[in-house]
Amino acid sequence: MLNRAFQRLADLFPMPSMRVQRLLALLVVLTQAGISVTGAVVRVTASGLGCPTWPQCFPGSFVPTAVAEVPVLHQVVEFSNRMLTFVVSLAAAAIVLAVTRARRRREVLVYAWLMPGGTVLQAVIGGITVRTGLLWWTVAVHLLASMLMVWLAALLWAKVGQPDDGIDTVQVPAPLRLLTVLSGVALTATLIAGTLVTGAGPHAGDKSAAKPVERLQVEIVTLVHLHAELLVAYLALLVGLACGLAAVGMNKTIRNRLIVVISLVVAQACIGIVQYFTHVPAALVAFHVGGAAACTAATAALWAAMRTREPLPASAPEPVGKVSA
Repeated sequence: MLNRAFQRLADLFPMPSMRVQRLLALLVVLTQAGISVTGAVVRVTASGLGCPTWPQCFPGSFVPTAVAEVPVLHQVVEFSNRMLTFVVSLAAAAIVLAVTRARRRREVLVYAWLMPGGTVLQAVIGGITVRTGLLWWTVAVHLLASMLMVWLAALLWAKVGQPDDGIDTVQVPAPLRLLTVLSGVALTATLIAGTLVTGAGPHAGDKSAAKPVERLQVEIVTLVHLHAELLVAYLALLVGLACGLAAVGMNKTIRNRLIVVISLVVAQACIGIVQYFTHVPAALVAFHVGGAAACTAATAALWAAMRTREPLPASAPEPVGKVSA
């Protein structure tokens, strides 16, 4: 009953073309990645408690209020990040309406509905992070959840562009698809290690002397080396995948996406090296988080290219019989 009601609501909108659907899906990827970057900006500017309560900004007010204890800049930064959630939600709602209106296949609908659902979950995690005073592990969960949403959004973008009436087509051999899975596992481990570095690092999200933010009590140099070695493993698996694909052959889409992934990982490694030797400047943290989101989306897009839905082959014309005299 609810499905029919929502379908009638979606039918009030114009029929979206495939191009419009892909653009909306791309917007979802960009907004999901973008809010993770703005979250990093909140942290490095020590604005994590610019709005010290949730869902309100201050007790009795959903918007920033002039108080001596919280600088105006911190309030503006944190509140702006919260407002970006509405942009993410609008993009998620738009893609759900578009694919519902177009009556896309069930797989696409499921991925589309994960976007608003995940956004709500992220808002709840963000609220827990604020209410616990920016505990390092809540910040870590918040970032990892953001990367998961970026991964799912990238898969949605890839699947939206495939025909509903197509046939499943495996583009590469199973061992190489397994190698792609292993690279995804290495990426996940790298991201987790990165959140541990953040938890022990200098950017806690708040600099209040009265109530300091609890940090991860592990030597940060050890965590940095762990993070770096996992990134090397991730890159090594991608290089091995590239060699394997070059040996068996690959289509243009896979080749281009593989080049993008490897280029992004190398760039991300360079940013990390500069961060280490310059004592983690705030600006580079935002770039590093953006790079993590880009690597996540690119790896997901590469994985999606390994198995696609291809258009049905055109039926051969029936032979014309001879006309009898």
